[in-house]
Amino acid sequence: MLTGLLFALCAMVLNCGAGLLQSAAANDGSPRHLVLRPFYLAGLLIDGVGWACTVVALRHLPVFAVQALIGGAIALTAVATWLLYGVRLRVIDRVAVGACVLGLAAVAASAGGEAASDLTGVVSVVLGAAVAVLAVAAIAVWRLAAAWPLSLIAGLGFGGTSLSVRALRTPDGFDVAALAVQPATYLIALFWIIGISTYSRALVLGSLSSVTAVFATTEVLAPGLVGIVLLGDPVRPGWWIPLGAGLAVAVAGVVVLANAPAPPVGHRRRRRRPVR
Repeated sequence: MLTGLLFALCAMVLNCGAGLLQSAAANDGSPRHLVLRPFYLAGLLIDGVGWACTVVALRHLPVFAVQALIGGAIALTAVATWLLYGVRLRVIDRVAVGACVLGLAAVAASAGGEAASDLTGVVSVVLGAAVAVLAVAAIAVWRLAAAWPLSLIAGLGFGGTSLSVRALRTPDGFDVAALAVQPATYLIALFWIIGISTYSRALVLGSLSSVTAVFATTEVLAPGLVGIVLLGDPVRPGWWIPLGAGLAVAVAGVVVLANAPAPPVGHRRRRRRPVR
């Protein structure tokens, strides 16, 4: 479990850094397409390393425990945007960020021992249907002016990659042929494409703190519940009430942050001139 914990924490830090770079790219006013901007490409690279850490963590911990630890990026992002850009959240938004973090901490603490490993083909069918629904939803909300629907879909998309990783049957050693014939391998790619595209679009429309809060909390809650019901991820005995309370508090925080005002495009922290 210690290995899973360490890799999940590494993924949290890397995801925060990637979000900062991608947000900077989305708001730099460059005439180039977003995917061609250096900061965005650097963010994608860091995202990839973070995802690799997530994969390792998922081999040792239940889905909802890993996702909840990664959700700590909410607090890191809020602090980082204040330090780097001077973007201050409203009091109610700061309370909501705290609610998300506390709720996710309760969810993570509810995790039981080793995750179940004997999975059926039904899992792939359910995930296949989910990726199709998400693709349609992403197309439907793409042109909306609000960031939160895109953040929500992004969280579900990246959460779907975690569920697909857990659905993979990994024989001893790295067997490319064995991975190539499994539907989960392709589901990982499809969920990732939906997640990264909607997340990038959300960063163009909303503030990084609000987008990250909605995205990260959704990435924890939905896949975590699916992991418990569909994958057999264990919950600690006697911890169902804290788990439910954590879910409720985190969702309440997301509802508030979904309506947080976005800063002007290109907003950066102003440097104070020294008084002579």
